[in-house]
Amino acid sequence: MNRIYFVTKLLLSRGFREFMPELPEVETVRKGLAKKLLGGKIAHIELRREGLRFPFPKGFKQGLEGRIIEQMDRRAKYLQFRLDGQLTWLVHLGMTGKFTLYSKNEAPMEYGKHDHVIVTMEDGGVAVYTDHRRFGYMDLIATDEEANHRFFANLGCEPLSDDFDARALCKSLLGKKSPIKTALLDQRVVAGLGNIYVCEILFRAGVSPRRVSSSIAGKGTLVTKRAERLVDETKQVLIEAIEAGGSTISDFAAVDGDLGYFAHSFRVYGREGQSCHNSQCPGIVSRISQGGRSTFFCPKCQR
Repeated sequence: MNRIYFVTKLLLSRGFREFMPELPEVETVRKGLAKKLLGGKIAHIELRREGLRFPFPKGFKQGLEGRIIEQMDRRAKYLQFRLDGQLTWLVHLGMTGKFTLYSKNEAPMEYGKHDHVIVTMEDGGVAVYTDHRRFGYMDLIATDEEANHRFFANLGCEPLSDDFDARALCKSLLGKKSPIKTALLDQRVVAGLGNIYVCEILFRAGVSPRRVSSSIAGKGTLVTKRAERLVDETKQVLIEAIEAGGSTISDFAAVDGDLGYFAHSFRVYGREGQSCHNSQCPGIVSRISQGGRSTFFCPKCQR
């Protein structure tokens, strides 16, 4: 725990405050919520303000109360509470959103000013949604209309699904003149990736973040080696990060308060000025800004 705290404070001291929960962090939250809430009935919802990033939809509180949580899913960076009656409660954590779970009789007597949504379950358990910056948002929709919802209509492939392969990536990158780092952050290309993991993926794949996206796609119908490496490393990095409980850089913690420890496995992110992680490479990790975000990479071995 002390090592995790040290890494977190070190990165924050260097100015890395751009972190928001990415796919591994959201998946970690999903697992924690499912373990405690699946099959439970929502008895009461307390909305302690009119909205978060966006106003709560009309009838939100009434639509949730009395519903059973039948399934917990994730799409990109969205949590999907599947409720009886073919309803889905969507939650995006934004930058600082988090859930804290309390068993019966353990909930605090008073809630903090940033505790915006209090969910009381029929068994007496409580789930508290806290969001200091209020960049998160929620919605309640008919499950069968989800594919056309404004949050989901243009999302790309789930990176851990069989649909995401080198051919699909090449197709998404055809004709794109943007840098590959920018393209991988585009949720229309691949869903759920964020700045930290894209830096790590590009490093492991040996691909420069400055490389023009269309060069990854290649020509004709053949897939490129770079596309294959990017897909393989995307899946591997995400799997490792999920197993580690995500990366705690700023405010992220799982629903039980545990911190993610994938930050210990960073090979490039936050390592500006340090030697390249590849032992045979004489390069030094550099940091540049792309789209207002810090990009960490090795100029020697990422081509």
